[in-house]
Formats: sequence, structure tokens, C-alpha cells
Amino acid sequence: MPIALRAFAPGSALAAAFALLIVSPPALSADLVLRAPDDLRDSVAAASLTQSAIDEGRTEPQDLIAAAQADYRRVLAALYEEGYFSAEVHVRVDGTEAAALSPLRPPARVGTVEISVTPGPVFTFGRAEVAPLPATATPLEGFAPGRPAGTEIMRDAAEDGVGDWRQAGHAKARVSDQSIVADHASNRVDARFRITPGPRLTFAPARLAPESFDSAVRPERIRAIAGVPEGEIYDPDEIDQAERRLRRTGAFRVATVTEAEEIGPGDTLGTVIEVEDAEPRRFGFGAEVSTVEGLRLTTFWLHRNAFGGAERLRFDAEVAGIGGQTGGIDYSLAASLTRPAFRHPDAQLTFRALIEREDEPTYLSDRLELAVGVDRIIDEQLTLRGEVGLRVARTTDAFGTRDFSHVLLTGGATWDNRDSATDPRDGAYAEAELMPFVGVSGSESGIRSTAEIRGYRPLGDRLVLAGRVQLGAVFGPAIADTPPDFLFYSGGGGTVRGQGYQSLGVGSGANKTGGRSFAALSAELRADVTEKIGAVVFADYGYVAASSSFEGGSWHGGAGIGVRYKTGIGPIRADIATPVTGGRAGDSISLYVGIGQAF
Repeated sequence: MPIALRAFAPGSALAAAFALLIVSPPALSADLVLRAPDDLRDSVAAASLTQSAIDEGRTEPQDLIAAAQADYRRVLAALYEEGYFSAEVHVRVDGTEAAALSPLRPPARVGTVEISVTPGPVFTFGRAEVAPLPATATPLEGFAPGRPAGTEIMRDAAEDGVGDWRQAGHAKARVSDQSIVADHASNRVDARFRITPGPRLTFAPARLAPESFDSAVRPERIRAIAGVPEGEIYDPDEIDQAERRLRRTGAFRVATVTEAEEIGPGDTLGTVIEVEDAEPRRFGFGAEVSTVEGLRLTTFWLHRNAFGGAERLRFDAEVAGIGGQTGGIDYSLAASLTRPAFRHPDAQLTFRALIEREDEPTYLSDRLELAVGVDRIIDEQLTLRGEVGLRVARTTDAFGTRDFSHVLLTGGATWDNRDSATDPRDGAYAEAELMPFVGVSGSESGIRSTAEIRGYRPLGDRLVLAGRVQLGAVFGPAIADTPPDFLFYSGGGGTVRGQGYQSLGVGSGANKTGGRSFAALSAELRADVTEKIGAVVFADYGYVAASSSFEGGSWHGGAGIGVRYKTGIGPIRADIATPVTGGRAGDSISLYVGIGQAF
């Protein structure tokens, strides 16, 4: 391109800028052209370094030629993964084979890089063998005579074979020999992998890495929490589980468990635990507000290693109902101490205490609870718990001022496979609790049960359908002999949005109380509008009955829309709702703001 030069008056900034513009030709981007069957284009593009260079803006000729020359091997490897062993690949830079160019003497510019693929036929397995395998193992599906042959499935089959032996206790199993022969005349591949299992090993005592002795958690507690089962047959899942147990305490920023390189005396395998402490103390707070329930403020202080054994000491405080229409302001102060690895690596012992005042529309309750319980973590999804507690309360409601004293025997289970706790898009959550309460000092005995199920299903990439069912019932005493906070109400942000807080119960006016059975249904359709902003449409329905058998009760419903703004700690939620059935006079529109999805 001819370049015209013109003299300008010295000192002219505009002239200098214009001169720079005309003497510096604009940067020209290179193009990549892929010529391959449609079903292989994505694989070829993903393997291409040229594609990566162009995507990243690295379009200097030297960079592009080096990338193009590397693409011969990379594209062939991608084709081998798919079972094309007689493919022909050409990489041309402006019409010249990249292999014929020197990156040390590149052309002045590169306009087009073309990758042309002639894949040839797909090869199939003539022989597919991984041996020996444990008696209970089966070969990888797809690695069999007559099936499409590719390097990916061969690699997976060999790795699965080694994994099968490791699961059977042979920690040092390895592929000791392999033979892969491609017959181009018949388009077949014979693949054979020979595995040497090595001896069956048992776990030796776990030891700490030298640098881990600086941890504020005592060494014996670290080993107890990890729970590597000394003397038992080796299982790789135990290594993963030990790491999860250590991280679950929250006491460690880093926690790893590694296998020893060499087999120990008596066919044992040692493990090394390495930990790095997290900051021991943490403080947090939260806030939720609604036009009906007012402002709720929560805060907590946590010590992750209170006594040197990774014990969690936590204090929680809450003030709710500020400026709301819920009867008055509620206060609570709670403390808990949790000791991990209580008699089992997957069990934890918790002591807790609670002082609380609830000033609700239909009752006032002051109470004290003391309890001790054990959580047993069955796996990453299922947790069982049991607790024994003492509860004393003084309440004022439609039946007057009364004192209650109970021994609580609580059992429950939680199952959770959601992909996120604060913004789930897939999976389910279920929680159930059964609480027999034994009256003392003249209080009545009975059983209170609750259950909640939530489900989430993605509808494409931008929509999520979410649903929730809540159930509860009290068996045994009459309503008048049951602590009012054991009874059930509906209405408000936790049950039916758009309805007044605890607006649905049993009776009315000064004689209104909670019911002995309760059900609530909620459904939401959540949509991603942008990467950060979401929209929600929802409907909630609630039911309360005086009987324990769900008979003779009443329904009410609410519906509305909301927005979500996604943050690192979960979405900020704002919902607007109104009654759709069973609304009280004066109920209109309610606003709810908080952190995290509604459920």
C-alpha cells in the first residue's frame, strides 16, 4: 500500500498524530478456515493452537506459523481420540504447507490459515482386552470387539482397570505392558493392556507432615478427624473421605492426605496428612426486610478451634420484627460448641443453649433451651441427627399466661444433593424431624413432626423450575395444652408471600391460635436475564387445620414477581407479592428483601 508523507508545522500535535496514523498501517487479523466433516469440526477447533492464538489476539506471523506447525500433531491426536487412524491432515498458511515454512523467517503477515481434514474410515476394535481384572470387575462399556476404536476409550479402559484393582485394595496396581496395533487394510485396532496388581495392602498408621506440627490443632485430633482406618484393607475412597473430614471442620485452609510412594513392611501403605490452619475467628451478619414482617438482623461470632481440637464455638444473636406488623420485636441469643470426630470420624457432638423471646401476633413467649446432640454424617448427601434437651417457657396467648416444661427427644434427617446451597439450579433437598416432647411439672406430652422437600430442575440454560412442600403436625395434646410456638401458622416470607404474617391459623380475633397440622406449597420459575440479574414469578399456598389429621382446615394463597442480583455470597432477593385467595381485608402488596433464594 503506498504511503504518502507530508511535512507539517513543528509543534502541531494534530499534525503529529495524523502523520503517525498514515505511516502505521492498521493491524490485520488472521482468519482460520476449517475444512472437516461437521461432526469433527468442534474437536478439530478445540485441538487447534492456531484457533487459540487467534482467539487470544496473538496474530504475529511467527506465533501463527509455530501454532500451525504444532497443529499437525494436535489435530491428528484429536482424530485418533475419535477412532480415525488413517486421517490425512493439511495445514496451509496462505496456501503453503505450514511444515515448509520457517518460524525464524516468517512472512510479513499471515492472512489465512487453513486446516483441511480427510478423516478416512472409523476403525473398530478387533481385539479389546484389559487383563487381569478383579473377579467383580467388568470391562469398560464400549471397549469391546466391533465397537468404534479410539485412543480416549483405550486410555479410559486401562485407567478403569487400574482403578478396579485399587478399589480391591491393590494400591500400587499399574499398567505394565500394552500393545496397540492398527490394521489399515481391515480398519481394525487390536488393543491389549496388561495390569500388574501388586499385593493387597492395608493402611498403616497415618502420620503428619513435618510442617503440619505447626498447626494449632493437636496432632492426635488431626489424625482422629481424618479417620484413616489403620489396619483395614486399602480403599482409595478413604483417602478422599479423610480430606473431606478435615476440610469440613472449617479449621483448616488446606488439608491433603497423600499415599506413600513405597509399600511398607507387612504389605502396608502409609499416608501423610498435611494441613494449614484457617483464620481461627470469623464474624458475620445478615439482614432481611419485608413491609409486613419488618427488619430482621442477625449476627454471629465463630471460633474454629476453641480448645485445640478443632472445636467450633459459635454465638448467634437475632433481632426481628423491627418496624413490622408482627406483634412486637423478637430477640434471641444462642451459643453452641461442636466437637468433630466424636467416637467416629463422621460424627460430631454439639452442646447448645438458647434464650429467646417471641412477640407474635397471637402470643408472647419467653423460653430457655439446653440440649446436647450428635450428628452422624452418612455421606456427602445424608446426615442423621439425634438430640436430648430441656425446654422451659412462659407464654401468654388466648388461653392466658401459662408455664411449660418439657424434655425434648429429637431425631431428624437431612438429604441434600443440590448443586448450590444459596442459588440451586439442579437437585433436591429434603429434611424431616420427629420430636417427642415429654411434659414435666404438669405439662402435657406429645409428638411434633415436620418435613420439607425442595426440588430444582433446569429448563434449558436460562430457566429453572423450583418447588417446595412443607408439612407439619402435632399429635397428643389439645391446642390449649400445646406450647403456642409448637403450633402452626401460615403467611409471610417463609410460607405464603403476599399474605399477612401468621394470618392463617385457627379461630379469629382474640381467640386465634395456631393449628395442629399445616401444609404449604410453593413454585417458582426463575430466569436469567443477564449474567448478574435474574427474574422470578412465583405462587405460594398454605393450609392450617385444628386437627392433627389435616381435616377441616382452610387455605390461602399469594403470588408475585421478583428480581435477583447475583453476588459472591448468593443472590440478593427482592420479591413483591399479593394475596390471590383467602386474603384479609387490608392486605395488598408486600415486599420481601433478603440474601439467597426464597428456598
